[in-house]
This record gives sequence, C-alpha cells and structure tokens, in this order.
Amino acid sequence: MTDRRPNKRRPATEIDPPGTATRRAALRLLDAILRRGDPLDVAMHAATQGLQPNDRAFAVAIVSETLRWMADIDALIDSATAQILPDDVKSRAVLRIALAQLLVLKSPPHAVVATALPLLASGPRRLVHAILSRAQQDAWELPERASLPLGTAERWAEEWSPEMADDAAAAWSAAPPIDLSFAAEPGAEEWPDAVTLAPLHRRLPRGQAVEAMPGFREGGWWVQDLAASLPARLLGTGDGRHVLDLCAAPGGKTLQLAAAGWRVTAVDSSAKRLGRLQENLNRTGLAADIAQGDIRSWEPEEQVDAVLLDAPCTATGIFRRHPDVLHRIEPAQIAEMAVLQTELLDRAARWVKPGGALVYATCSLEQAEGEDQVAAFLNRNSAWSIDPARADELPDAVTPDASGFVRTLPGTLADAGGLDGFFVARLRTPSA
Repeated sequence: MTDRRPNKRRPATEIDPPGTATRRAALRLLDAILRRGDPLDVAMHAATQGLQPNDRAFAVAIVSETLRWMADIDALIDSATAQILPDDVKSRAVLRIALAQLLVLKSPPHAVVATALPLLASGPRRLVHAILSRAQQDAWELPERASLPLGTAERWAEEWSPEMADDAAAAWSAAPPIDLSFAAEPGAEEWPDAVTLAPLHRRLPRGQAVEAMPGFREGGWWVQDLAASLPARLLGTGDGRHVLDLCAAPGGKTLQLAAAGWRVTAVDSSAKRLGRLQENLNRTGLAADIAQGDIRSWEPEEQVDAVLLDAPCTATGIFRRHPDVLHRIEPAQIAEMAVLQTELLDRAARWVKPGGALVYATCSLEQAEGEDQVAAFLNRNSAWSIDPARADELPDAVTPDASGFVRTLPGTLADAGGLDGFFVARLRTPSA
C-alpha cells in the first residue's frame, strides 16, 4: 500500500493512543486481502500477531465491516475530496477502516480519530482529519443495504437475474443467523427460542457465544449452515455402508454422515484442518476414519458405496459470513477452480461401486462451479445419470430444480434469515 503524499517522520516522542495497535493490525489485514488477495481467515493470523484475543476480534470486525460496506464508504470519501484518491493510497485505507468504525460499529468518534491519525504521515493526516470531521459534522450515514462490488453485481445479474443481485445485497447487509445440526433430534423443550427449518436442525439469532450454548460440551450438536447440511442429507441413512467424505475438514458433513450410520472415511489435504475435524469428532463422540491426502493423488483401498465431494471452490456462496470473498474473486479465479473441480470429480467417480451414489457440492454461486460442471461431467461419462433430489429429503422451502439439482440462492428462505449459496447434485452409476 503506497501513499503519494509527502512523508514526514512523526516526532520520536509521540506516543500512540490506546487502541492504535488494533487499528494498525486492521490496516495490515485489509492490505493483505485487497492487495495480495489473501483470504481473511488466513491473513488474520499474521496481521493480528501480538494482539490480545479481544483486540484481535475487534480488528477482524473492523475489516469485515469495511469490506461489507466498502463501495458505500468509498462513495462518501469521494464526495468529500476535490480529487479522487487512488485505491491503493494509505489515506483511503485509513479512511475506510475509520468510517467503518464510525458508521457501522458505532465506535466513539474521538477514539476513531485518535487512532486513525497515527497510522499516517503529516500530510495525509490533515486530509483524513478533515474528512472524519466532516463525516461527524454532516452526520454521514450509510444506505440501508450494502452495495455489492460492481463486478460481482454485474456478473450475478447477468448469470442469474437483477433480482438475485438485489437479494444478495440484502443478504450481505444483515448478520446471518446461527444454524445448529444435531446427531439426534432434540426435544422441543430443549431449544424453546430456536426455529426449526428441517429435521435435526435449529436456528438461533446471531450474537451468542457458541461455547456457552446448552449442550456444547456434551457434543450433541455442531454449528453448520442449513445449506451446508444439504449434501449429506441426500445420502440418507448409511446402515453401516462405506462413504468417502472428500475435502472433509472441518467436518460438519463427516459428523452428519457418522450420525446417520455411515462408516465414514474423511479425507483432506490439510493436517491442521484435520486436527479440527478430530476435535469435533472427540467432542461429539462420533467416529470416522481420517486420511490426510490430496485427492488428486490419494487413492482409497477399494471402491465405496457412496462419495461426497464438497469440492474446493471460490466460496462466493458464503459471502455473508466471509465478505472478503467478493473482493478477491474474479472470473479468472472461477475458471481456475472449475478446472480443479473437473479433475476431482472425475477421480471421485472412479471410487464409487456400481449402483453407488456420488454427491457433488460447492458453496459457490457461480454456475461454472455447479450446473455447468455437472453437465460437462455427464457429457464425459454417459453411463452416469442424475439421481434427482426429492422434496421430502429437503427443508420445506428448498425445492429441487427441473434437473433434480439443489440450488440455494441469496433469496432462499430470506424471511427466515436466509441460506448460504450452495449447489448440490446427486449422481448415480449404473449397477453391474
């Protein structure tokens, strides 16, 4: 991140106000996402190193809301300057995080200004101070809904519809609820304030500490967006049959499958993520075999009854929870992921017994990673067919499309808190 204004050193005796280190970490994190294209959950560890947990969480919150409202914050900044500030100057970045604190997080104005100015040299300081003062004097406000990045809005309007892009903007502007998946159906009296949208599911409002919820230590449930539970639901009960859960970590679908009676082998390339999966198995008391390996080279010992491939993808479907996604993903990344998915899908298909099922899923809102991917697979593999999802396998408001695929969009269940964007297809190989 560069600044094209004169750079004058701060006096050696000047001491940063309390909280400046947190804002400096937020600035590093924003730079890593926007300039290098790093995912937020990856970049946060280096950017917030040395901070206490509460300060680390606040730095992440600042950046998350900056990214969510960045198009609208930039419009306010541009309205206050005679010349448009370049995107990559530090003064714009500091203004972005400062205005996110003022207008979204409602931080005390004096704290916002005091911790913003030390991040800059003297010339940009005067500019930033003037703009933040104007924001307070003129009582700046953000619109009711956060604007999507222009490229994303245009792509989704063309690929789906203008209405879908509007639904996405509405979904992006509100904190998503917390969904819980259960190993066994809880009693109605156990979660009196929860909404039930499907069997083995409860929905709660955002803002609760997961570890403090009833039954967390006992392990009867785990956090999992309702849309993310759909792929495993399409495999039903296992009755001891063998299933491969590919790209499995951190393990929500592994837990579902194990609870449904499948003999699960969970495969993932990341040892760290598999460690989290093992922790989840330990907490819930469920069992699965774990294998570390890249499925581009890993091979099972034998064919299995079913495979669930929740393929690596651009993750544009989980933009509500990960606002950095829409600032990092462009058509080039979508095309790259589609190439990888093609390879993984062809490999996974080889591991299914005759008559077995292959469930392919992505948490993406890009058709190239969903509908187009499966259509191309069926063209390459004429013996395979779609095994259409049935309405009785899905939540009431989620219906299969005409092809038998399951596609959740930003407007799905909007009145009940919405769903992440997912694509799910169940495919079947012929019996021997």
